[in-house]
Amino acid sequence: MVPSDEELCRQVAEHNAAAFETLLDRHQARAFRIACSILGSEADARDVSQDAFIRVYESAGKFDGRSRFSTWFYRIVVNLCIDHKRRNKWWRKMVPFSTPDDDPETPPVDPPSLEPGPEADAIRSDSARRLRSALDGLSPTQRAAVLLQTEEDLTSREIAEILECSESTARVHIHRALAHLKKTMREDR
Repeated sequence: MVPSDEELCRQVAEHNAAAFETLLDRHQARAFRIACSILGSEADARDVSQDAFIRVYESAGKFDGRSRFSTWFYRIVVNLCIDHKRRNKWWRKMVPFSTPDDDPETPPVDPPSLEPGPEADAIRSDSARRLRSALDGLSPTQRAAVLLQTEEDLTSREIAEILECSESTARVHIHRALAHLKKTMREDR
C-alpha cells in the first residue's frame, strides 16, 4: 500500500529520510512550477522550492492534519514566494518590465509556433513581454492567487487555504488580478 502524503509527513517528523525523498519526488515539479509562475525566474523558483522542502523537513512535526499535506506544503511555497517578491521589490524599480532571467541580448524563449513565419513569433514574444509586465504590476498575493487558479487549476477554496484567507477574499484577489491584467493588456496594445 502506498503511504499518503500525510503519513509520509508524520514519518518525516521522525526524521525518516526515505519518507522525505518520497515527498520530494511527489511534489518537487509542482512546487517548482508554482514558484516559477509567481516569481518569473527559474533560478529564484529553484531556491524557493528548495527552501520550502527544507521548511517541510524542519517543521513536519507542526503539520496538524487539519488540511491536506499538499495544501499545507503549497502554502509554504506561496508564502516563501510572496516573501521573496517583497524582499526584492526594490529590484523591479531599478529594472522595470523584466525578470532576473531576462538577458537584454537574448529574446525570451517561446514555445514553437504552430503558425509559420517570424511575425507570429514576434507577436507571441511581445504578448509574453506585456503579460510579464502586467503580472509585475500585481501585488504578490494577487499574482499568487491568479497563477494558482490559471496555471494550477486550483479552486477558490484551495487558493484560500494556501493564502490563509477566506474563500471570498481569495475570489477578490483573483477578480482584481484579472481585472488589472485585462486593463493593462488592453492599454499596451
